[in-house]
Amino acid sequence: MTELKRVGVLTSGGDAPGMNAAIRAAVRACIYYGIVPVVIQEGYKGLIENRMEVADARTVANIINQGGTFLKSARCQEFRTKEGRVKAYENARAAELDGLVVIGGDGSFTGAMLLEEEHGLPCIGVPGTIDNDIYGTDFTIGYDTALNTVVEAIDKIRDTATSHNRLFFIEVMGRDAGFIALNTGIASGAEDILIPEQEKTVEVFMESLQKSGRAGKTSSIIVVAEGDRSGGVFELSRAVEENFPEYEVKVTVLGHIQRGGKPTCFDRVLASRLGVASVEALRNGDSGIMVGVRDQQVVKTPLERAISKHNQIDNHLMKVAEIVSV
Repeated sequence: MTELKRVGVLTSGGDAPGMNAAIRAAVRACIYYGIVPVVIQEGYKGLIENRMEVADARTVANIINQGGTFLKSARCQEFRTKEGRVKAYENARAAELDGLVVIGGDGSFTGAMLLEEEHGLPCIGVPGTIDNDIYGTDFTIGYDTALNTVVEAIDKIRDTATSHNRLFFIEVMGRDAGFIALNTGIASGAEDILIPEQEKTVEVFMESLQKSGRAGKTSSIIVVAEGDRSGGVFELSRAVEENFPEYEVKVTVLGHIQRGGKPTCFDRVLASRLGVASVEALRNGDSGIMVGVRDQQVVKTPLERAISKHNQIDNHLMKVAEIVSV
């Protein structure tokens, strides 16, 4: 076991429901193992600006049910420079930090990897992003909550679509990954799902729409990931209006509503497990790794692999989506 006296905890990148639960778990794991937890405001920006304070169990009381991150998050261009990282490391050393827990996505992990490589500061990554695209874990913190938020929204939109015989294009987050679109599309009974991983031309989509019309469908929900390559929801809606004047077409962009809200039970438990695992990894002498969950077990993945690779869409699930949309 590595003797640790003080460990820093920060959140970085886009917020995700469950980040507070992860902070809480990491802080309380430190206390449990006799380590002094130090929380850092606004991610790497706070590390550079020396905005750190010692936490105790009460510091993180009553936050497990809150969305977002009470430590806040911020983009920090200065940290992208070597000089900025030197300043961050010097502040970490002055605060006598023996390690750092970084809760965030691949950009946050890149920063952690550089701190470890350039200055030898042990860093452990905890995957917090709604996109679920980080390699090395079956689920990322915030993903389950985002799915439930999207499904609830689509269910409400379907009421209007059905009442007025409308076709709704619903854009969900997923610039590079279609996990949210694919799963919420199946769960909400969408007639079609468009994701970045699947090449579907406008022509193919039109054929699918014609098929739905022949099947007697008078209203439709089309779920589109923001990174879909067909042209985006507004271009698709224009194409449908031109080719199917009988449809009344509407567009809804769910946007940042997907990042907010109280985390689900699943995300609270996942975040708690990984927050504890991050501190235990530091105690075991690990550095430059991410803790995640595979097949219900906590696993460790080098940060370099977590950053350079991405989870792949389940082809069988895509087949399921095709079958159930008949």
